[in-house]
Amino acid sequence: MTTAAPLTAEDAAVIIDLAPWRDGGPDGRNEVARRLDSAFVSNGFCLITGHGVPTDVLAELRLLAREFFALPEQVKGGYRAASGGSGWSAGLAIARGGPTDLKEAFTFRAGGSTGSPELDQRRSQRWPAEVPRLAEAADAYLRAMRRLSDELLELCAHALGARVDHFTSLRRDPTQVGALKWYPSLRHLGTAAADRPRLGEHSDFGALTVLDRERGLGGLQLRTAEGGWADAPFVSGSLAVNVGELLARWTGDRWVACRHRVAPPPAAAPDEDLVSLLYVSGADHDALIEAFPPPIGRTVHPPVRWGDWLREYLTTPR
Repeated sequence: MTTAAPLTAEDAAVIIDLAPWRDGGPDGRNEVARRLDSAFVSNGFCLITGHGVPTDVLAELRLLAREFFALPEQVKGGYRAASGGSGWSAGLAIARGGPTDLKEAFTFRAGGSTGSPELDQRRSQRWPAEVPRLAEAADAYLRAMRRLSDELLELCAHALGARVDHFTSLRRDPTQVGALKWYPSLRHLGTAAADRPRLGEHSDFGALTVLDRERGLGGLQLRTAEGGWADAPFVSGSLAVNVGELLARWTGDRWVACRHRVAPPPAAAPDEDLVSLLYVSGADHDALIEAFPPPIGRTVHPPVRWGDWLREYLTTPR
């Protein structure tokens, strides 16, 4: 097990306790909103504590994820995802022409039409018979993360001085994505993988990404203002929250879509493998995304239907 380095003042600034938002009165709610706005303006990232997601829901899903990823590749291949669809994938490239990622993923969704019957069919779910409890555990996870995501978006609306349901009123049956991600060890991958990121640089496509991750030497990294990389802070029991491209556009680029990657597998810990649980929140496919104008927003984006934007994202080769 690796030892955590002491948190810097900069790291501590992005740790946000949700408890005062829930029961701290007007002053507490305003302070949480202020801190969230500051973190999202800076780099679109924060850690949240006091989130209320049951630890047993996360632990059960992570255990079953490891059980699935330990299956032979030919078995996992029977659940392979089509482009933009649900299921298992391995070694995909984040950017067209870029190196493939050193990860495997199993993606699952619930509800939330994209507005395209063909794409919705691609997104229909096949659960692995070899891990029979996975579907039930994933459902419990999606329900918990939907509740948390809606609460976070209400907090986001408050931080921008908008109606509390500014975002959630467009989430009656939203697109939402859950994913299990496995980052294999260097011993598993071989030494040729030593200098390649486990997951290449990117920003996420949705409103907010909520991530439950494990501590590791080759873990989540954030792009710095100087163009380098910094390890994301880690606090046991917290969840990481990233601003995605949808929310960045919705706020007129007041909040930035977080640029991040997962570091190369560490030579100092050749047996380190990591499993992350990820949830991406979207909106209703017919939701009209109208950016906050100045002075709240910084960019005047034309309105766009979320489903139109999402279908283009999911069907464009990357």
